[in-house]
Amino acid sequence: MTHVLDLNGILVSSFVGQALLALVILLILRPILARLGFQRVVWNPPLAEFALGICILGVIILLS
Repeated sequence: MTHVLDLNGILVSSFVGQALLALVILLILRPILARLGFQRVVWNPPLAEFALGICILGVIILLS
């Protein structure tokens, strides 16, 4: 079942909202990960953050 958001007459896929939610969660997690020393543990921090964002998006999609 596909859900569509109606924003003042503009139809937007629910995926856009889910992706924005994942981005907000990732932006909240970034300072926490920096404090925990995340960048010293991974080989390529931007790639690891991107993968974490994709995982967060996947969980949001599965739960909705």
